Amino acid sequence: MSIFASLESEVRSYCRSWPVVFDRAVGAHLYDEDGRAYLDFFAGAGALNYGHNNPVLKKALVEYLAEDRITHSLDMHTAAKRDFLETFDEVVLQPRELDYKVQFPGPTGTNSVEAALKLARKVTGRESVVNFTNAFHGMTLGALSVTGDSMKRGGAGIPLVHATPMPYDNYFDGQYPDFLYFERLLGDASSGLNAPAAVIVETVQGEGGINAARFEWLAGLAALCREHGILLIVDDVQMGCGRTGPFFSFEGAGIVPDIVCLSKSIGGYGLPMALTLVRRDLDVWEPGEHNGTFRGHNPAFVTATAALRAYWTDDRLEKSTLAKGEQVERVLQEVCATVPGSRAKGRGLARGMAFEQAGLAGRVAGAAFRRGLLVETSGPEDEVVKLMPPLTVTDDELDQGLALFTESVRECAPA
Repeated sequence: MSIFASLESEVRSYCRSWPVVFDRAVGAHLYDEDGRAYLDFFAGAGALNYGHNNPVLKKALVEYLAEDRITHSLDMHTAAKRDFLETFDEVVLQPRELDYKVQFPGPTGTNSVEAALKLARKVTGRESVVNFTNAFHGMTLGALSVTGDSMKRGGAGIPLVHATPMPYDNYFDGQYPDFLYFERLLGDASSGLNAPAAVIVETVQGEGGINAARFEWLAGLAALCREHGILLIVDDVQMGCGRTGPFFSFEGAGIVPDIVCLSKSIGGYGLPMALTLVRRDLDVWEPGEHNGTFRGHNPAFVTATAALRAYWTDDRLEKSTLAKGEQVERVLQEVCATVPGSRAKGRGLARGMAFEQAGLAGRVAGAAFRRGLLVETSGPEDEVVKLMPPLTVTDDELDQGLALFTESVRECAPA
C-alpha cells in the first residue's frame, strides 16, 4: 500500500481520478515520476490560469526569495504588498473605474466568501443571505450554507441556516420569467422570506456544472438587489482573473457588485492568496475583527504583481482567451452533434460538455486520462466534463487536447 493510501485521509479526491504520482510541471503539462506527460485541462481548478511554473512569474519569485525578502508578515506593511496594491489599483481597478477597498481575508477562496458574508451582515444588520441552486462557494460553514451540493453540505454536521436558495438562470429551462419567485417573495410581507443582507452569485457555476448565467439575467439580478437594498456579492474565485475573457467575469454584464471574492489565480503562480473587494463605504470592519495568520503571503504578492504586469496591462490575453474559447465551443458543438443527449456549455475558457446518460461523463474523463489529458467532471450528478486549460495554453496544445477529448468521447459514446 502506498503512503498516500496508508497515511493520507480518505477525504482525498482528485488523486483517485488520476492515480499516478506527479513530479514536474511546465506550462500546460504535468509529468509523472516516470516521465509521462499529461496535458492539463484542469489547471488547478482555475488556480493556474497562467500555467505551471510560468517563467515570467518564476523569475520574479526566485529573485525575491534569493534576496532573503519577507515571506510571512501577517498583515504588516511590506514592500511586496505595497507593490501588489499599487499595481492592482493601476492595472485592474482604475481602468475599470472600480472604487473598492482591498481586504486580505486569508489564503483561500472560502476565506474570501466568509469575509463577504460577515461584512454584508454587519453592514445591513440582517442575517439572511440568498444563494442559488447548484452554487458552490467553499467548504467552511458560512460558505457551505450558501452552497447547493448536498454531499458537501452534509459534511458540515450541523444545520446550515440563514441562507435561502433561489433558482439560478435557466433553472426552469426558460419556462418562467426571470426572478418570478424571488420578486414575489420579496414583495409579499407574508412570504416568510427574511429581508436578505446579500445575494451571492457566480456568473458561471463551475462546480455546479459550467452553468453560464446570461448577462441580461445578471443585470436583472443587480437591478433587483438595488431596488430592495440588498448587497450583491459576486464570487469570482474560479471565474475571475480572466477565466471567461475579461479580468472580472461580470464585466460583460455591465454590473458593479458591492463585494467581489477573488482567489485561485489572483496569486499568479498557484500560491495561496485571496482578496475580498469591498465597496469603499461598506468597509466598516473594526481593526482585527476578521483576522488570520496567512493574510500576508509575500511570495504570492510578488507573483500576483508579476502576473498583472505581464498579462493585464493590455488586452492580448483577454482577446486570446475569447478566441480560444470560441474554438473550444466549435469543437464541442461538432462532437455534441454526434452524441444524442449531449450539449456544450460555458463561456471563455470555462467550458463543458454535458451528458444525459448517467456515468458517461466520468467514463469520458477516465478515457481522457488514459490518453494523457486531465479533465474533471462537475455538476450535481457529475454529468459534465469540464474543460479549463491554462489561459496561456498554446494553439497546438489546445488542438491536441481537443483531439484527445474528441477521441475519448468517441470511445465512450460511439455515434
